[in-house]
Amino acid sequence: MATVLVTGATSGPGGPLVERLRAAGHDVRALSRTPGEGRVVGDLSTGTGLDAALAGATVVVHLATNRKKDLPDTERLLVASREAGVGHVIFLSIVGVDDIPYFYYRDKVANEHAIAASGIPYTILRATQFHSFPGEILGMLGGRLFLRGLKVQPIGVVDVATRLAELATGTPAGRVADIGGPEILETRDILSRLQRAGRAQQRVLSMGLPGKTFAAFKAGHHLAGLPGYGTQTFDEWLASGASK
Repeated sequence: MATVLVTGATSGPGGPLVERLRAAGHDVRALSRTPGEGRVVGDLSTGTGLDAALAGATVVVHLATNRKKDLPDTERLLVASREAGVGHVIFLSIVGVDDIPYFYYRDKVANEHAIAASGIPYTILRATQFHSFPGEILGMLGGRLFLRGLKVQPIGVVDVATRLAELATGTPAGRVADIGGPEILETRDILSRLQRAGRAQQRVLSMGLPGKTFAAFKAGHHLAGLPGYGTQTFDEWLASGASK
């Protein structure tokens, strides 16, 4: 059985991943800045606690993100992992990051390159955005504006966790096949479903955006194609009441 350190273990696919690995009998350490049951305390932004958290670990699954600039945190984790003798680093990235000129996506590419150059055997998985992504974008636009002319292929965090669990118990494979959800939906349809579920206002204006980033999304570089790996549909996610 493996000893696995999971960063970002308390959000997104982190929680279900930890559950799956523990249910399979693996020793799982959930890295967190705050103490709690089943957690090990460590801070990627300073490196504090990483040596202790990594002692004896054989696999690291790196899911943590600060949504700003993750590369320094990843580099600290890689240095500590190399010193601890970790034999496999798994990184969750996003479909289309090398084709969409968005600052967060550029940072994901930089993280991928750092991992590939670290000397530690690795696996990189790119997934489409989670089901919560359209609602998050709506929130960022004040809840009154929505992007039109786009298609999305949202995937459930539980499905991503299932794939990550497979990779964490396998051998390092470099860049593996991208995964996406089971359906590709128009943003107009997504908005209607959010409104019916009470997760969006009834009066929302749709808008397009100029520039290369929006054009890259319109071109579909963020889509993995069908059939998708995921099984949870957007409606099933809405019905579950989940926020992620």
